[in-house]
Amino acid sequence: MRDKGAYIADAYALGAGPWTTKPVARGALGQIWKLSGNGTAWAVKELLFEEGEPDIRAEAALLGAAEPLGISAPRLMTDRTGAHAVRLPEGSWVKLYDWVDGSEADPSDLDILSWCGRTLALLHQAGEGTDEAPSGWYEESPGDADWAGLLAKVDRAGLPWARELERFVATTAVELGQHVSPSAPGDVVLSHLDLRPQNVLVGAGGPVLLDWDNAGAVSAERELARALYVWSGGNDFDAEAARRLVRAYRDAGGRAVVKGMDAFSMLFATDLNYVHVQAACAVDPRVTEEQRDFGGREAVAKLRSMPDPGATARLAKIVAAEC
Repeated sequence: MRDKGAYIADAYALGAGPWTTKPVARGALGQIWKLSGNGTAWAVKELLFEEGEPDIRAEAALLGAAEPLGISAPRLMTDRTGAHAVRLPEGSWVKLYDWVDGSEADPSDLDILSWCGRTLALLHQAGEGTDEAPSGWYEESPGDADWAGLLAKVDRAGLPWARELERFVATTAVELGQHVSPSAPGDVVLSHLDLRPQNVLVGAGGPVLLDWDNAGAVSAERELARALYVWSGGNDFDAEAARRLVRAYRDAGGRAVVKGMDAFSMLFATDLNYVHVQAACAVDPRVTEEQRDFGGREAVAKLRSMPDPGATARLAKIVAAEC
């Protein structure tokens, strides 16, 4: 990555260097590198699956609207030409952000839960009035033909988790898929779409929200429901943690209300789609072996940690009393 680091530093006019880079995290969409030089540090996100120039309009717009509201986030930098993304000679695209030091947010910390609820309310206020429609990733789940085609490929590849995926498709995927549906237009806002502990670093200045790549249109109720599930402990949720978050959301002016189990449609859709996409990556001959291995590990991990419909129904009932 040394030559890439020098190329990126030149594209963003960061100075002569020398520049050093090291990998720090690998996500579903790309690789994060730390770029260091001239007494500074930067976060580089290399997008591994973008075939064309990434559309960063929603991310840039939401970051711009969130900053005046006091939501702390790394700056999305522009290159010498004013572009937010740079294409490397090898073909992949990168984005450059401020480097943030800190530790991953602790969802058992009551102050962090309050911060999460308040931040989500502010995001929903910042994103009001959008005329965009949510992506199918958040509104739809794989159909019978999609699963059948995937199962055939995984079976032919002889992967050790083929039978586990087959059982999942016949049971859990069917049950969760029944609760996935299009959202009501009047509830749609522009928001972050991935507010979870892994995307929050807590440093000396407080929490900083990272990873705005997915920013786009979403049902406010459904994003709130997903946040409640993720931050309160998932299937083994802490009821008081959920209450703390939703109270902070309401106190900060958040208007969304979790009315029932169907509010978790976004949670179910994203998890079902994630299993499908990562399992498909695991048998895709067009990607690298490292990417196939990553896809297989992610698919299996998600298969074993899917939302339980009964738990989400109980969570909806508990938070309904707070709204």
